[in-house]
Amino acid sequence: MKQLLDNIKGDRAIWLLMLILALFSILVVYSSISSLAYKYQQGNTMYYLGRHTFFLLIGFGLMYVTHRIKYTYFSRISQLLMLVSIPLLLLTLLVGSNINSASRWLVIPIINQSFQTSDLAKVGLIMYVARALAIRQDSIKDFSSSFLPIIIPIFIIIGLILPANFSTAAVLFTACLILMFIGRISMKYIFGLIATGILLLSFGLLLAKVYPGLLPRADTWVKRIESFRSGESGDNFQVEQSKIAIATGGITGKGPGKSTQRNILPHPYSDFIYAIILEEYGLIGGSVILFVYLILLFRSIKIAQSCDRVFGSLLAIGISFSLVFQALINMAVAVNLFPVTGQPLPMVSMGGTSIWFTCIAVGVILSVSRGVEEDQKLKEGGVNAVA
Repeated sequence: MKQLLDNIKGDRAIWLLMLILALFSILVVYSSISSLAYKYQQGNTMYYLGRHTFFLLIGFGLMYVTHRIKYTYFSRISQLLMLVSIPLLLLTLLVGSNINSASRWLVIPIINQSFQTSDLAKVGLIMYVARALAIRQDSIKDFSSSFLPIIIPIFIIIGLILPANFSTAAVLFTACLILMFIGRISMKYIFGLIATGILLLSFGLLLAKVYPGLLPRADTWVKRIESFRSGESGDNFQVEQSKIAIATGGITGKGPGKSTQRNILPHPYSDFIYAIILEEYGLIGGSVILFVYLILLFRSIKIAQSCDRVFGSLLAIGISFSLVFQALINMAVAVNLFPVTGQPLPMVSMGGTSIWFTCIAVGVILSVSRGVEEDQKLKEGGVNAVA
């Protein structure tokens, strides 16, 4: 155990934050899976708890392995991930598991486990954009030599994710915009990109409105936006039940395992797990989770500021922002500040490979932190040698 702890490098605060999220996840998932267990496992909640704990343990193993890789290697790895992600996303659209008119999952035959290919593509694209920005810093303001080579892969990946998963595409697009802003891409290009994105999205929604059924998922987006704007309880069953959970939780909550809305809320163990947290642990527990994600973002920004390499800084910022932004969207949906999106709460919602990809992403941030620590030790060693 001591040898293992000695090999754990990187920001210790981030390791602690991930452990806190994992413990919260085990408690809340165990509390919220009763209806699922009765429906599929004759009430055996331990089946889902054991499965979820297994995924978390494997996730921490992946995080450990990833953080031991020198972060500069991710520059080359990002190219491989892009080459793998594009055909996988195409394959998902064509033959992926279709749920609610959305083909998001492929099944891994050996372990019979489904996974969202967009999770892999998300990590790969952020790495690739960070790499592309870093190697083009000398000509970063040029349109043809810098902006186009960066934006084309972004459009390809997001274009393949968008038909089945609008919210993931939006989170990824926003993370890429943040990276380009920090990477010194000209603001006129960024604003032009935002305007283009809004126009294309508006056109798609209008097309879905005029020709219902042409784009099945676009019909769902329109209905969700209209339901959110109308505020009518009949059109917002999930949100109304979430509000009840939050209201009855109060400041301190009902206590662990005492949720009543878990039996009414659809997907209380994934999309609306934050409502269960607020019901059982109250405003205090919900605030703790919120601050854990904000501290993760703050620590990642500190790591980026301390890193001497542009690639490492952009890597830490891009990945941390995408994770925290996803978490904030999940929380905003639960408290009715945002239309229903279907985004899970990273590292807390019950999931399989989504937890693994979250852990890999955090492992990349820890790898950058480890590199910063090693560079500082080398500098200190050089100063001491001179002295």
